[in-house]
Amino acid sequence: MIPNESYYRRIDLPAGDLHVYAGDALFRAMGAKPLEMANNNLQIPNIRYMSYTPDAHVGVGTCIGTTAVWQADEGFVSPTIVGSDIGCGMRVHLTNLDADDLKDVKLRRKLVKAIEKRIPTENHARGHFSDIRLEDVLIKGLHGLPGKYVPDAYTPRRATSLTHVEHARFRYDEDALNRIPEHLWHRAHRQLGTLGGGNHFVELQAVTLDEANRAVGESWGLRDGQVIVMIHSGSRSWGGAVNQHCGSEVVKTMRKLGLGTADPKLAFAPLDSEAGAAYVNLMYAALNFAVANRHLLAYAVRDALRDTLGPQAETRTLYDLMHNYARAERHNEEALFVHRKGATRSLPPGHPDNPEPYRETGHPALIPGSMGTASYLMVGMPSGERNYHSICHGAGRVRSRNATKQLVTVDEFAASLRVGQADEVVVNHRALEAIIDESPQAYKDVDQIIESVAGAGLAAVVAKCRPLATVKGV
Repeated sequence: MIPNESYYRRIDLPAGDLHVYAGDALFRAMGAKPLEMANNNLQIPNIRYMSYTPDAHVGVGTCIGTTAVWQADEGFVSPTIVGSDIGCGMRVHLTNLDADDLKDVKLRRKLVKAIEKRIPTENHARGHFSDIRLEDVLIKGLHGLPGKYVPDAYTPRRATSLTHVEHARFRYDEDALNRIPEHLWHRAHRQLGTLGGGNHFVELQAVTLDEANRAVGESWGLRDGQVIVMIHSGSRSWGGAVNQHCGSEVVKTMRKLGLGTADPKLAFAPLDSEAGAAYVNLMYAALNFAVANRHLLAYAVRDALRDTLGPQAETRTLYDLMHNYARAERHNEEALFVHRKGATRSLPPGHPDNPEPYRETGHPALIPGSMGTASYLMVGMPSGERNYHSICHGAGRVRSRNATKQLVTVDEFAASLRVGQADEVVVNHRALEAIIDESPQAYKDVDQIIESVAGAGLAAVVAKCRPLATVKGV
């Protein structure tokens, strides 16, 4: 596909160029604030490139939907650009179920209750994995989990848990872990295998393959009508602890070096500074926590499926990826340091950074919609290199949580979930008021987002996934 330049524009701001990948309507709807924030971000020294994906919207200090790039040897790291939920990302597991197996709404409700029994949905609830050593997870990521939580490890030829992931483990200077106070370790340990609130979820979805990329989808193990499990969560309180500890140190470094922008909430430090290096090390620990946490959530869903439907219900990992992080990458033989905040890396076929199982096809890019709307599985295109292979991470908010509560009625929310109909999207909250701030009316139209990503030549659709049942945190 030849990129359509109507989905791309370069904005000449006082501090530098901002690259925006979005159709006209989505760009106009962004308003002036994201441009103001971009101008502040572009004042960080030595920044080489900055862009917004079509789901971009205002965040703290930096818009969600940002990609920011530095050369590695003169780079900066910004906890603000990474975001507060370090390592937040997506996971999809394939099942051997068909949508028809779950057509009974009562069965979907039973399954949602079984999932909720195994996955705490209250924000500060304790998880069910107290036998796991937190230090092992922080240092080794997925490789730090006990074997009983990696059931396919006993069948290496069929195993996907450790191979079908963006990163199973990040290596770093483990001495940095000593910087985090003991009471924060205890809180993080309690939260292993928990979902978190906000836009985090577990969702059962039904697949429809895109005809243009049916062969790719089938090579991944997808088929029409197949039920998949999509999970959205992150590093929970460990990521918060990293930001709490490192944020103040980064700010002290900024003052010492005379750095700053018009936004006091925008924190950054040189990669070679003590504060910058400490943040990077602890960020990698948070990325290890996040991928292990999503794995444990999927393990809990597997148990719920088997308990509800019988031992014949099977799941296996399609892919796991992050959309809040920063890391060293090579692009056109250059060593770079790339930040993605609410942005997904989507590599094309043949790219050397693809995990081995996806080297030939490109890996799945997992893009969630909002509650009641479709999600998408995509694959990167070679022309995505111009945006450092970054695409959207979801639909992107169009209004704040408070504004949504004031503007959207429960009846409108219920209608969007088709409550009372045969194809109702079953949710774990009978009182929809508790999660109305996550209603589809709070978000942009995900179909328009995907249209912009595909039109700009960043990635192509492999499958569209219809929601069947959703478990949300509060």
